[in-house]
Amino acid sequence: MDNFTNETVLELTGQVEAVVYRNDENGYTVIELAGEDAAITATGVMPMIHVGETVKLYGTFKNHPTYGEQFVATVCERAMPESLDGILKYLSSGAVRGIGPATATRLVLEFGENTLNVLENEPERVAKLRGISERKAKEISEQLKRMVGIRELMIYLGAYSISSSSALKIWQRYGNDAIAKIEENPYILCEEGTGISFETADALALRRDHSKDARVRVRAALTHVLAHNKLNGHTCLPKDKLCDAASSLLEVERVVTESALIEMTDDGSLIEDVINEKEFLFLPSMYDCEQYIAARLKTLLRFPAMGISGVEKKIEEIEKKDGIQYAELQKKAISEALTKGLLILTGGPGTGKTTTLNAIIRLLKESGQTVMLCAPTGRAAQRMSEVTGEEAKTIHRTLEVNFSGEDTPRFKHNEHNLLKCDALIIDEVSMVDSALMESVMRALPLACRLILVGDSNQLPSIGAGNVLYELIASKEIPTVELTEIFRQSMQSLIVRSAHRIIKGEMPDLTIRDNDFFFIPTRSYEETANLVTDLCAVRLKNAYGFNMLDNIQVLSPSRKNLLGTFETNNRLQNVINPHKGSSVKVGYYTLYVGDKVMQSKNNYDILWKKDTGEAGEGVFNGEIGVVTEINTAAKLYKIRFDDKEAEYDSETITDLELAYACTVHKSQGNEFDCVVMPIYRGAPQLMYRNLLYTAVTRAKKMLIMVGDPNALRMMVENNRRQLRYSALKEFLIRES
Repeated sequence: MDNFTNETVLELTGQVEAVVYRNDENGYTVIELAGEDAAITATGVMPMIHVGETVKLYGTFKNHPTYGEQFVATVCERAMPESLDGILKYLSSGAVRGIGPATATRLVLEFGENTLNVLENEPERVAKLRGISERKAKEISEQLKRMVGIRELMIYLGAYSISSSSALKIWQRYGNDAIAKIEENPYILCEEGTGISFETADALALRRDHSKDARVRVRAALTHVLAHNKLNGHTCLPKDKLCDAASSLLEVERVVTESALIEMTDDGSLIEDVINEKEFLFLPSMYDCEQYIAARLKTLLRFPAMGISGVEKKIEEIEKKDGIQYAELQKKAISEALTKGLLILTGGPGTGKTTTLNAIIRLLKESGQTVMLCAPTGRAAQRMSEVTGEEAKTIHRTLEVNFSGEDTPRFKHNEHNLLKCDALIIDEVSMVDSALMESVMRALPLACRLILVGDSNQLPSIGAGNVLYELIASKEIPTVELTEIFRQSMQSLIVRSAHRIIKGEMPDLTIRDNDFFFIPTRSYEETANLVTDLCAVRLKNAYGFNMLDNIQVLSPSRKNLLGTFETNNRLQNVINPHKGSSVKVGYYTLYVGDKVMQSKNNYDILWKKDTGEAGEGVFNGEIGVVTEINTAAKLYKIRFDDKEAEYDSETITDLELAYACTVHKSQGNEFDCVVMPIYRGAPQLMYRNLLYTAVTRAKKMLIMVGDPNALRMMVENNRRQLRYSALKEFLIRES
């Protein structure tokens, strides 16, 4: 079955003796099955399951450190009890609201082994019994119909290797009509939020003889192409590109997709808008998202937070008291932040963003303002705390993410439960995607001051959208860009090189006594060997750096000899030679002591801090070290800075080796020492902003190894990563 890992899948059949735990929202349930010697504990998505039912489970046995051996089920097939004893247990357990042990006994005595069928299909017979009204009999009938419906849907979808959790989402959406609706249109399976791919739904449809150009197939493909391109950062697509991609995917004529597209825009399934005289298509959720961000920001501009008076005098007092002198642009930024309700503070390394930010926070607090600080990632929030001396949290923690088991997070703070602050400051805004920005704006109080801090020359967010760049490009949001490099920062060749690169100038490769070195090599193999030697031996001997704590290899690409895949395996072989227990995860095999990175947001992973604080959620880009591999229990522990997270055989697949990572994945992180192989690679990865982002990840030392001509190509290529987004357009439109 597609939803299983490579482990041997076992089949377990038995009668439910007890329901230990149930989550009605996501269907997660812990049950006890009757066994020969003792009850067997089983866990998994088993919604509405009750004592007395007979189940057939598919999954694996695992040893939980607290609860012992459990059977973890991925698929659950259910049958209502047929024996008198089973029916009595089932009805006595409270499975059917309104029936207790006494009523259950009466029903079984009256209708025998046909009890459940009578309850479901002949409520008029049930209503003849003393104490059961016609209304109550009908309610019982409806309850049983729902239970039978979810059971039949799970069996139906299980035949196509679709998991119980996905089946539950489908049932929650379509109820007892689900199977009929799937028979009519299998592509409802891959609608947003189900967790089922277009390919799975398409395979099911084609097996049921749906034609290649069936309208439901074409509509689903158009939606799928837009959803897939969200993963590439686009919130919308030009009409011609969307039609071409869908036609190619389906192997149909373009006229077929164009016809379906007209129908979908007419009925609101997709949204069409004209931007710069070109037709663009949106998923409704993304259209509403960017519309909301723009509208909310315009509201902040029209109804700003109350300005703080006497700012110039306050700045002078700080300068006199602390013996510092702010540059004119820094003073402007401080003044704008305190007198207006909305500000973008941007600038490259060494331009004094932190100093400016500290002054803003200080004056806001002295004026009695409640200030909240946050950033997209844990490391960015930690760094924000270190440089400001104030508590900073991730955006997810600030909004209080609600771990509901869904792919999309839901936050406790929203328009109905606003944040309690007078000013919200967000750092590293270049990493914030449109969906997260929308969530922030929904939780922002009307009179709250919003200060966005970031470097617009960094790469855009991993998620869809290009928020910071488009906010600045709109020229609608007050923005101060710090450009002056301060004297102490000018001593750093890393800082000077970053600013030269963003201007399209080559960094100085001749200086050998600073914090930036370029070592030329003549081949891929020579470059690979030198990178390995630097990380494993030379940097440790010369500077005391080590791979787990101080050094990070950044590569533009995953592929080829110098990409992250090959580099990770080479470094693992040298730095953490294979020994002891291991776990196979995709391309890699992980061992205790390996450096790893979370590859996507997972809101359900449990963690515990050294302070005893516990929580949930590990996010894309977080770097840690494997501390425990329990192959028998299939449990794994990963250390992330000050917290340890627990993984199982499913969540461990979210990890990958991180001795080397792509520049995109490094966003939000800083490293004492960055080693970067520079080589001729895919043209789409040889551009200035990617190089600039890599350079600005280094705090103390940057070493580039490779071809200086490839470096020059990157510096001279000012092609920004193309992102289709409408936020700028929505901001500049008249309301």
